[in-house]
Amino acid sequence: MTHANQLTLAAARDALRKGELSAVDLTMSCLTAIDAGDALGAYVHKTPDIALDQARAADARIKAGDAPDLCGIPLGIKDVFCTKGVPSQAASNILAGFKPEYESTVTSKLFTAGAVMLGKLNMDEFAMGSSNESSCYGKAVNPWKVDERHLTPGGSSGGSAAAVAADLCIAATGTDTGGSIRQPAAFTGIVGIKPTYGRISRWGIIAYASSLDQAGPMTKSVRDAAIMLGAMAGHDPKDSTSADIAVPDFEAALTGDIRGKKIGLPREYRLDGLSAEVTALWDKGADMLRAAGAEIVDISLPHTKYALPAYYVIAPAEASSNLARYDGVRYGHRAKLSAGDGITEMYEATRAEGFGKEVQRRIMIGTYVLSAGFYDAYYNRARKVRALIKRDFENAFAAGVDAILAPATPTPAFGLGEMGTTDPVEMYLNDVFTVTLNLAGLPGVAVPVGLSGSGLPLGLQLIGQPWQEAALLNHAYVLEQAAGFVSKPEKWW
Repeated sequence: MTHANQLTLAAARDALRKGELSAVDLTMSCLTAIDAGDALGAYVHKTPDIALDQARAADARIKAGDAPDLCGIPLGIKDVFCTKGVPSQAASNILAGFKPEYESTVTSKLFTAGAVMLGKLNMDEFAMGSSNESSCYGKAVNPWKVDERHLTPGGSSGGSAAAVAADLCIAATGTDTGGSIRQPAAFTGIVGIKPTYGRISRWGIIAYASSLDQAGPMTKSVRDAAIMLGAMAGHDPKDSTSADIAVPDFEAALTGDIRGKKIGLPREYRLDGLSAEVTALWDKGADMLRAAGAEIVDISLPHTKYALPAYYVIAPAEASSNLARYDGVRYGHRAKLSAGDGITEMYEATRAEGFGKEVQRRIMIGTYVLSAGFYDAYYNRARKVRALIKRDFENAFAAGVDAILAPATPTPAFGLGEMGTTDPVEMYLNDVFTVTLNLAGLPGVAVPVGLSGSGLPLGLQLIGQPWQEAALLNHAYVLEQAAGFVSKPEKWW
């Protein structure tokens, strides 16, 4: 099968089961594409030997009639997931040379299901960023291109988004702390879902902000997302925040029937700075869902305007605590010291050399808001705002709303180096539509719906009730089918 790397996960699964394609051939197709796509900077550690060994094992399982949905499916793994014996650095120099002696729960579940690891994917350092420009490996590049400009694939899961959009894998893992699955998915014309906090184990994922981080799949279609989410989800006793809740058959829930469902449009999301194209797409998406039989209603989420400042207090506060462990003593980078330097000088030099500027900035912000004189003024106040934001969503759902439709990003993908160079807040504003879900712990899925006037992907976001990913994915499936988005980037790399 030529260009097998271009298949969706569902199509590849079916072809493997029917014997129309072998896992080895599918993996080789992806490995060839990866080598040809080096200019995208999506992969930071390639693992062809591991991939081919896993593919051969998958072919044996399929031949024996033991073929879970992901058996033989080649995946890219975001560098934030610990993978045994393979560099896992969260795109940071502070973890240079770190090869875990253990497997994250997510990758362990995927490999148990027969998935194939093609390599580790680029990302913003410690998942802190919206453009994949803070990586120690260098920038990942969006496969979509306009006027010879290199565009961001979004962040922090920029390498995952670029790899899926450019068919350098069949699907990829991502993590979402404030929009890091959904924003890059929207920028690259793919599907990305952040599940309910606790649906997927965080064990073995290098932490950024522990009350916000959540893993999820990044795929070529909603059906693919449903299949992969089913393999990633489930209770894990090693993660105290992992929910002991049954995992439904997400793919079986894709009935395409949303008649009588109530879809809310939050008026507070019509912000200054929202591009006219995104506003028009949002209205068009509402019309698509209405045509499918849903009732469209205006709703209010009154504390939305406080979400971004609250997020940028809570997330850095948790980061300053989580990243305190990187001190140059046990693993990773250690600075070279001068004669007479002590342990304090070693800590300071190691952290100054090992962490990039954005990570340093967020650690400093977090340490400041947690300090004795400012804890109540900033951190405690942000926690109270978080509770109010969560209550806004609860009130909307209690009033009968089944899902909420909103933009995923305020604009299409922007050029690398064009944003946040002098004012980091400019970059932070990219998360304005996504951080609310992380603060509230809700599931959200980004779906490509159209193209901008310059030919770049535009996505919309659907927000669901806690633990209702099955229903949420069905709404996303209806939107996907109505939009009929089939555009792919013109190959330039």
